[in-house]
Amino acid sequence: MNESKEKMNQYLDDLLAGDRFEMSVLANASALIKQMTEDINWVGFYILKEGKLYLGPFQGKVACNVIDVGKGVCGSSAKTGKTIVVPDVTKFPGHIACDEASKSELVVPIFVNDKLYGVLDLDSASLNRFKEKEVRLFEEAAQVVSKHLNK
Repeated sequence: MNESKEKMNQYLDDLLAGDRFEMSVLANASALIKQMTEDINWVGFYILKEGKLYLGPFQGKVACNVIDVGKGVCGSSAKTGKTIVVPDVTKFPGHIACDEASKSELVVPIFVNDKLYGVLDLDSASLNRFKEKEVRLFEEAAQVVSKHLNK
């Protein structure tokens, strides 16, 4: 992991510091993460509303609009409230394929005021893309986003 990647969450925190609008927080967060992360083809947010995950700001190809909690990787992360790393999406039962190029996926739940707000979703065209150190980095990114949504 290069030096700028290690500073990504500080850059993210600084970028979002003056922002109070939910959509611009999420839009800039997805843009910065995409800009600073190699080998990802999609990064974005799904927001929990009325028991479903709705597509929020993202960077990448057109994506699924609504995901049921408990379905696919995003819905499974929302249901359990835990980070899910999928080294090979073809081996994840019920995987929802929005971009056929995606081979691996990482989904991190986001909590605001101790309630599930939604998830941060990252896809890669490479198998086994998300290693332990990066998983922690993106879990920290989700915490930074949560802090700025909690203003």
